[in-house]
Amino acid sequence: MTSVRSAAAALPPIRAALTRSKKESIRRELDSCQMLAGIWCHGLTVRQLQSIRASLPSSSKLLVAKNSLVEKAIEGTKWEALKPCAKGMNAWLFVHSDEIPPAIKPYRDFQKEWKLALNDFTGAVYEGRLYGPDDFQALETMPTRMESYRFLLGCLQSPAVSLLGLLQTKTQEEGGAEVAATDAEKNKVPGL
Repeated sequence: MTSVRSAAAALPPIRAALTRSKKESIRRELDSCQMLAGIWCHGLTVRQLQSIRASLPSSSKLLVAKNSLVEKAIEGTKWEALKPCAKGMNAWLFVHSDEIPPAIKPYRDFQKEWKLALNDFTGAVYEGRLYGPDDFQALETMPTRMESYRFLLGCLQSPAVSLLGLLQTKTQEEGGAEVAATDAEKNKVPGL
C-alpha cells in the first residue's frame, strides 16, 4: 500500500510532465501557424468552446491553455509580440493557412449568436505584426487567397484581352479593305 504522502509526492512530477506536454503541444501548433490570436473566454462554458471548435475550418485549432505556458512557448519566436495580450482568461486560435477571414468568421458568428460583446479577441500576430482588438477589422476584411489570385489574374489578363481585341480589329479592317478591292476588281467593266 502507498501512503498518502508518497502519493502526494508523485503529483508534482506528473503536473510537470503535463505542463511540459502542453507546452510542446503549443510549440507544435506554432510551427506551421500563420496567425495566432487570443480570445478572451471568461465565462464561456465547455459546451460553448466545443461549439466554436466545431465551427472552425479544418486549418484552425482552438486551444485553452494557461497564459504562462503560451508566454514560455512564444518566447524568442515571431509570436513574442503577443505577450501583452496574454492576460486574463484566454483561448488561443491557431490558424494554419493564409485564409485568415474564414478562420475569424466562425467566432464572430458565435459572438452574434450568443450576444457576447465582451468576449472578444485580445490580439493577434500575423506576419510578425501585432494586431490589437481594434485592428481586427483589417484582418477580417483582407482578401482570401482565391480573391487575390482572381485579382492578379484579372490584372494579367486585361492587357492580353485588349491586345487581342486590337489585333482582331486590325485584322478585320485589313480583311475588309482586301474584300473591297476584290469586289472593285470584279465589278470593273472590261475595257475601261
